[in-house]
Amino acid sequence: MLKARDVLRTLKEYHPPLGDREGLRLDFNENTAGCSPRVLERLRSLDGEALARYPQREPAERIVAAHFGISPEELLLTNGTDEAIHLICETYLDPEDEGIIVVPTFAMFEIYASATGARVLAIPAGDDFAFPTEKVIARITERTRLIAVANPNNPTGTFLPPTELRQIARAASDAVLLVDEAYFEFCGETMVPEWRDLPNLFVTRTFSKAYGMAGLRIGVLMGHREQMQMVRRASSPYNLNSVALVCLPDALRDQEYVRTYVEQAIEGRGWLESELGFLGPVGVGKNLLTTKDAKVHEGLHYWPSRGNFVLIYLGENCKPFIAKMRARGILVRDRSADYRCKDCVRITVGTRDHNQRLLTALREVFSELGIGEQVAR
Repeated sequence: MLKARDVLRTLKEYHPPLGDREGLRLDFNENTAGCSPRVLERLRSLDGEALARYPQREPAERIVAAHFGISPEELLLTNGTDEAIHLICETYLDPEDEGIIVVPTFAMFEIYASATGARVLAIPAGDDFAFPTEKVIARITERTRLIAVANPNNPTGTFLPPTELRQIARAASDAVLLVDEAYFEFCGETMVPEWRDLPNLFVTRTFSKAYGMAGLRIGVLMGHREQMQMVRRASSPYNLNSVALVCLPDALRDQEYVRTYVEQAIEGRGWLESELGFLGPVGVGKNLLTTKDAKVHEGLHYWPSRGNFVLIYLGENCKPFIAKMRARGILVRDRSADYRCKDCVRITVGTRDHNQRLLTALREVFSELGIGEQVAR
């Protein structure tokens, strides 16, 4: 009887709750307004002949490389950031190797690394979800071939300064340091193009978040040109579809659209954190993550974020809060399945109108659940 490899038969599965998403989408960190009008115009201009041709990735790669101020040899367009992570794992990991992640974080790091047969070491984040740089460095061995870091991190919104990322890269010179900058636009700090001094560094970006093109699945993998040559060997020459490649230059040309959206999202993040201020931000008065194996909370809290979202601990109010927000046509994400995130909700921010609608609903639901009264007690 035909059987899949043992490692795949026992592999952890990731099932994002994508069904029944009618409403204001504040659950997947997507652009709440959509893509640039220029992208829509380009889509309407496509004809049958354009779709009949095989996609040409290289012209778009030259445009994207120029946008980032790097050479085309340092860049590969991928089918979303997911494929970029997959390619790194396929290029550098063997079954006897090890990868390191800090949890909670983006689930696909562990899934793609484990699928190669490599062992994945999951190091718990520190108090307040702080990145445990010293513990990560202490776990590096001759078998370490991958260290994956989402920066800013999802779902916590925490950020690791470039100085510490450089420290990790130098401590693991025989391993890939993969830095996923999916939320770069909402943060503004980057490791591009530090792979010129740190040849084991790779950086990913996406057009799914700030650019509003999640449905087109466009990611970017960047790194040292010699290493990128190896990664390209594992990539299909037709990994991106023609529609995505045709639309990408128009998305890049409309930087005003992206800037305006990002400004509103950052403004909304500030509004949301200010509104949540009565809950008490993490780090005020007590450490919330103090046990080795479980998350212990006293009261309700949120974590200040560098992304386009905020993570909130709601305790027993978690599921009622999600249901009441959905009843008002607003979707938020239950992150209880993530490591040490039980009863936590992640809320995306977006355009000014959407942020105002969020705050109105938030006040109503908090009032109905008596959350302010619970905090006061």
